[in-house]
Amino acid sequence: MKKELVIYFGILIFLALGMHYKEWLSHPVEHTMNLSHSGAYGFGAIHPLIFAFVLYLIVGLFRFIIKLVSRKKNDDK
Repeated sequence: MKKELVIYFGILIFLALGMHYKEWLSHPVEHTMNLSHSGAYGFGAIHPLIFAFVLYLIVGLFRFIIKLVSRKKNDDK
């Protein structure tokens, strides 16, 4: 569970810094305080959590596929 939370929050931070790089460098406190007034695609203040969760599901799908392939290779030996 701890590993999954680290992955999720890593994705959240990666997306936040990637999408709002200038805002985080110039005025991070104001940017965080204005989060409640955001209107990203109608999700409002929870849009970072939703977008991070969607990317987490995509990454999880790839991790699952890799795990299946590696298990298949180990079973063949």
